[in-house]
Amino acid sequence: MPHFVNIFSDAEKLLFIPFARPGGLSHDEYTQRAAEAFATKGMVLKGLHSADDPIKAIQEADGVFIGGGNTFVLLSELYRLGLIQLLRERILAGMPYIGTSAGSNIAGQSICTTNDMPIVYPPTFDALQAVPFNLNPHYLDPQPEVKHMGESRETRISEFHSYNETPVIGLREGSWLECTGKEVWIRGGASARLFLQHQEAIEIETGKDVLTYFDK
Repeated sequence: MPHFVNIFSDAEKLLFIPFARPGGLSHDEYTQRAAEAFATKGMVLKGLHSADDPIKAIQEADGVFIGGGNTFVLLSELYRLGLIQLLRERILAGMPYIGTSAGSNIAGQSICTTNDMPIVYPPTFDALQAVPFNLNPHYLDPQPEVKHMGESRETRISEFHSYNETPVIGLREGSWLECTGKEVWIRGGASARLFLQHQEAIEIETGKDVLTYFDK
């Protein structure tokens, strides 16, 4: 939470986008949960779903927070409302943005490396493309000693790279990415894994800029 406060320290109009709806929560319920957390730091968070004009609300926002849930549901609703391009433009212009889980998935080039079930079908899997890679939040390491757990995340990302060149960052629990201009830093309590097509996975320690590894 302190990191969130720092990112939104100069923001007066904070928007929460609750469209991913984890566990079937209503938009009001999800927004209330997020707003209560921000209220402890004296910050007011309003849900985009309650805006009369969602496009105007994003145009006027000083910061946007998108919570977790189902990535396909989230992306589908953002396309339905015509918000993808506007969000991308505002983020690239410097508007503070925080995404957790599904909200971080859509910051990448596409949502093709999400762990979620495709319970709805968005018009395209193309996402905000605010960063030059895909993400796999909640990344879990393979467990070679366990014989009956099916495919690992690493295996599935390898399958993705059989058809796609886009780099993928596996984010372990408790870690996040901090994007500042042309740098993308690993933050939090765990390292991350960078997957590049036709290469061995690269372990990146917290505090490192992941973009410096792309050409190695």
